[in-house]
Amino acid sequence: MRRVLVALGWAVGLFLGLNILLVLVFRFVPVPVSGLMVQRRIESWSSGKPYASRHRWVPLEEISPSLGVAVIAAEDQTFPDHFGFDWQAIEKAVQHNEHSRRKRGASTVSQQTAKNLFLWNSRSWMRKGLEAWFTLLIEVGWSKQRILEVYLNIVEFGDGVYGAEAAARTYFGKPAKRMTPSEAALLAAVLPNPRKFRVAAPSEYIRGRQAWILNQMRQLGGAQLVKDLEG
Repeated sequence: MRRVLVALGWAVGLFLGLNILLVLVFRFVPVPVSGLMVQRRIESWSSGKPYASRHRWVPLEEISPSLGVAVIAAEDQTFPDHFGFDWQAIEKAVQHNEHSRRKRGASTVSQQTAKNLFLWNSRSWMRKGLEAWFTLLIEVGWSKQRILEVYLNIVEFGDGVYGAEAAARTYFGKPAKRMTPSEAALLAAVLPNPRKFRVAAPSEYIRGRQAWILNQMRQLGGAQLVKDLEG
């Protein structure tokens, strides 16, 4: 039993150490591939369906500030202030989900970054626990600016389209730096389900979300919000 406990302790220590090392490396190094990208590739192999992946890392200064504001407005308006979790939003989501068939999420940009980068899509408690762990690690080890930079470079904007640069060139024929607020809001509008909602053929619902996001962007202060993250 003692040997088992020692071996278990070493295994846990090694796991935690590797986690911390990965987070520290990606604090400085551009992310070449995410867990979600790997999952999508494996799904395509298992289904036999053709799959093309588009992804190109660019630094935050090469992404229109409008896109950063748009995703914060759409996904996580308390992002500059929280430490990884929006407890008020979580409480509201739990209350809503108890009485509704349509489930509501409360993941922050930090949680989504942790999930997309290090983990996989599922609804298991183990995945949620690991997501919380990695969220805490990146909140401790990274700046808010870095979290947003990684998120904007790996988030899925459509089938096989990852990150701001690939999305801007695929849908608008321009680099991410030149995106307009309207285009940024359209990209952010599909984020609840980028494989269901299409940037190239937005539905009336997505157009409505786009207009709402644009209004929220103005109320949050526009591009200045992203610049303030540097402080």
